[in-house]
Amino acid sequence: MFSILFSLKKERTIEQTVSEIQQGNKTLHNQLIQQYKPFIAKTVSSVCKRFIHEGDDELSIGLIAFNEAIEKYAPHKGGSFISFAELLIKRRLIDYIRKEAKCRNIVFHTDEDEENSAQTYLDTKLSMDEFYRQIEQQQRREEILHYQQVLKEFGIHFHELVEQSPKHKDARLNAINVAKLLVENEELLKWLFRKKQLPIKQLQNMAEVSRKTIERNRKYIIAVAIILAGDYVYLKEYIKGVLPS
Repeated sequence: MFSILFSLKKERTIEQTVSEIQQGNKTLHNQLIQQYKPFIAKTVSSVCKRFIHEGDDELSIGLIAFNEAIEKYAPHKGGSFISFAELLIKRRLIDYIRKEAKCRNIVFHTDEDEENSAQTYLDTKLSMDEFYRQIEQQQRREEILHYQQVLKEFGIHFHELVEQSPKHKDARLNAINVAKLLVENEELLKWLFRKKQLPIKQLQNMAEVSRKTIERNRKYIIAVAIILAGDYVYLKEYIKGVLPS
């Protein structure tokens, strides 16, 4: 009994395994991919809405994305490896589906009836536009779900951000600039994700703002820093929209 408990304690986490792989352990690399093939297939299936077979192109895309997640995962940017891998698999798969759909729906008309050709082209374009809109919505949802998981690690709920957002534009910009300074400093960024707290004293000196200001906007600064540090395509666009041109 004690030997079993001891072996369980010694068992490495998946994040530790990924770290060893990133340092060059090829044996662990192959083992991890084989071990998580069911997870990859399940994630792919959730996007495709059908059972995934071994020879399907979509599974190959999922495997490539999982391998990309192994290469790119950084614990100090927040979130578990599994949540990061799931986000990346879904994103790469959605990109693949969109590209395939675009290729298959290119229509070359040689009909003499130009009016019918124009109508067919218009119908195709409208259906593709609707498809892209749905795909983009799904990508945004996946990003937000992953973001919510990371926020929870800091004891922050997504719905709080509306209340915690600084009301005045200048205060918002100052908070975003503090977050940018934090993300640009690798040591402080690691400290943030390790301690799940803002390094207020260091930021106070770097940003030349009062401790009270940083503490008042603590949750907002953390939320922005998570976006800037993470792999969030759409949420980063939101941050750009807040900043002056």
